[in-house]
Amino acid sequence: MSVIKHSEERLMKVLLAPVISEKATMVAEKNEQVVFLVTPDATKPEIKAAVELLFKVQVESVQVANRLGKQKRTGKFNGRRNHTKRAFVCLKPGQEINFTEGA
Repeated sequence: MSVIKHSEERLMKVLLAPVISEKATMVAEKNEQVVFLVTPDATKPEIKAAVELLFKVQVESVQVANRLGKQKRTGKFNGRRNHTKRAFVCLKPGQEINFTEGA
């Protein structure tokens, strides 16, 4: 397996925010996964490296889901929300990321 080097500056911009929702909580409890909102051009190796760099955990695998933005209407004008990309990051056994510590 080859080691790919990513610039640290790029890795800091890949993860936008953790997704805190009912589905994300269920996935976290059942499959030991964490869900992140990521930049649309992020790749799986970049996401893995960014999570390992920022949270000091070991990542087992990464699944990615592209979500289309919803069609919305204001008066007679039609609009669309931005498309988003979510990363489901599976952590190795014994690893954990807790977002409620700092609150």
